[in-house]
Amino acid sequence: MSYPITSLSLCLCSRCLVKFSSKVNTKTAMTAEINQENQTTTGADAVDEAIASGIDFDGSPIPPAKLELYHKVMALEANRQRSGVSNTMRSRIVRIGAKHISQAELNQMLTDAGFAVLKEKEIAFFYGGK
Repeated sequence: MSYPITSLSLCLCSRCLVKFSSKVNTKTAMTAEINQENQTTTGADAVDEAIASGIDFDGSPIPPAKLELYHKVMALEANRQRSGVSNTMRSRIVRIGAKHISQAELNQMLTDAGFAVLKEKEIAFFYGGK
């Protein structure tokens, strides 16, 4: 069952807190084309902006059920007690850095910055298939 999202809500992910207001079921092809032309697919905020607009990078509307689930989970995350800024910084560095930096180089960079080196489970998860 699909429910249109019609009220003002917030993307509660820790990065953007973007105001979101749309009637995804009533997006027209023209609106999708305009949004797609103005939308960038690079940079840290590109996905958050697409979610806030309700339009995927290919110009298609993001299904309301997916948006609803995303916002529910982000609301849970927004209410989670944090363990500390350094821990969160390290987690982000590892998660994103592993996409762009070799294991040895990332380990050295973590050490140089005063963070703990990669844990075995992180190595297995991020570098296991490479």
